[in-house]
Order: sequence, then C-alpha cells, then structure tokens
Amino acid sequence: MSPPLQPVVSELIELLSLERLEDNLFRGQSRDIGTKYVFGGQVLGQALSAAQATLTQARDAHSLHAYFLRAGDIDHPIVYEVDRTRDGGTFSVRRVTAIQHGKVIFFCAASFQEHEDGAEHQLSMPEVPKPGDINPAPAIPPEVLATLPTKVQRWLDRMGPFEFRHIYPRDELDPPKRPPFQQVWFRLAEKVGDAPELHRALLAYASDFHLLGTATFPHGISYYQPNVQMASLDHALWFHRPFRADDWLLYSIDSPSAQGSRGLARGLIYDRDGHLVASTAQEGLIRVTAGESSSHVPAKQ
Repeated sequence: MSPPLQPVVSELIELLSLERLEDNLFRGQSRDIGTKYVFGGQVLGQALSAAQATLTQARDAHSLHAYFLRAGDIDHPIVYEVDRTRDGGTFSVRRVTAIQHGKVIFFCAASFQEHEDGAEHQLSMPEVPKPGDINPAPAIPPEVLATLPTKVQRWLDRMGPFEFRHIYPRDELDPPKRPPFQQVWFRLAEKVGDAPELHRALLAYASDFHLLGTATFPHGISYYQPNVQMASLDHALWFHRPFRADDWLLYSIDSPSAQGSRGLARGLIYDRDGHLVASTAQEGLIRVTAGESSSHVPAKQ
C-alpha cells in the first residue's frame, strides 16, 4: 500500500476531483492559499477537469483558452457547466462556464485530439542548472514576516503542494529592476497516480504561478507591495507531449510587453530531459495605485 499523501497534495487532488451534479454540470470547492480571492490556477485546473470528464472517446487535451471575468469567492463553491460543442472524427471541443453567486466568473474553450503521428520539432531547452544543484529558497526571517500584511504572511509561511526552485531568485520584498525573463524548476511535492488527465489538470493549476509576475521585473515592483494590484485577465495553455507533474519541469518565461496597466507573459515548459511538453501565455492587470490596493492578489509570482 502506498503511503498517504501530504495533506496539501491530497487536498489539491481532491479539489481537482469535482462533484458531478448532472451529465454536464460539476461543483468544485476552493482552497485558501493566502490570496484574497480564488487562485486562478485552481479555476483553470477545475475547468479542465470538468471538460475532460465529459469525453466519451480517448482524446487528450491539446489546448485551453480562458478568460477570468470576476474574482472568485474562496468561501463558496464554484459550479462548472460544460457545453459539448463538438465531437468530430479526431477532435472534440468543450466550452466550460464557471458560475458563482449566479454570475459567470470565468469561461474557457478546451480542445482534445486523438493521438496522431506527424512532423515534429521544438525549441531547445535553455541551458540552466539542474534542480538538484539549486538550493530551496530560504525562509523569510520571522521579524521580516511580521511586518507584512496578514494575507501575505500566510502565503509566504505556508508549504504548498508544488516545490519551486528559481534559477535567478529575486527578492520580492525589495525587488530590483531587471529584464523580464525567468526560469523556474517546479514539481508536485509527492508522486501521484499515472492518469494523464490528472497530470494535465495539475499542470494547468501550476501554470498560473510565476507567469504574470515576470512582467513586473523591469519596473522594480512586486505583488507584495500594498499599492500594486495584479490579476489574471486571460490564460492560454497548449499541451505538446506527455509529462508528469510530479517530476521536475522547467518553466522558462518572458514578458515581451507591458502597457495600459496590462502585462503579457509567455512560458515554455520542459521536462528534465529537455522535451517541450507545454506552452503558456497570459495577459494580466498590473496597476500601481497611489495608496494601498483593496484587491491585492499575492499569488501572482
């Protein structure tokens, strides 16, 4: 018998295992990870889980395109309604609408394909240190942690289900100005089952970490600053090749532009053997206010 999973890992698996209400209707719970609102990656992962649950043929997700419309309430469940838009000869499309308090907070389209052989190429993985050669980030001193807002303290002081190791760490409490690039190794903290649907939902969850924050690098600002407001506006995710979310993956991110209080970030995700397994893109709100922000979202790293 396998040993029990860490509580934070088993809780995430449970979050992605939605309650089925009807054939195309699902309900998901939320987890407070120190953010004021529901973490966008959670909604992405749950929406993909709902879409995958309506497939009647062996087809794998290859793309997901989403919009975040309203902030999610952590204290209440989210209902996911799936529209079985198309089941063709080799492709299926699902549209997923997330509803809370009677309002749409998120929607996405996801496309699935039967396995096919064809031409292949990919960009090479950047040359970076291996995850085993990078030390985990040191804990923030208690006296420094005590000076931060309560929500930020809880975010920084928790052990999440994913482990992250930054190639070029940045001090988010006193951020320097630097070019908009970063590479981060990440993996689920424990081994889980082999179901590829679970690993894709886990990657959808994790893909929302560190992405938008890259757009803040040239400006020397951080989501921990009380006058910085950040929120996801949209998210795109493409799956290219098989992978495991519980083995090390490299997230190579850049931000080509920021303007109009919005930042754009792109990411390439490689496995430890250098295979490009997924790509991401996201635009998000980055607003610097005169005083403290009332909707600070510290999960945007």
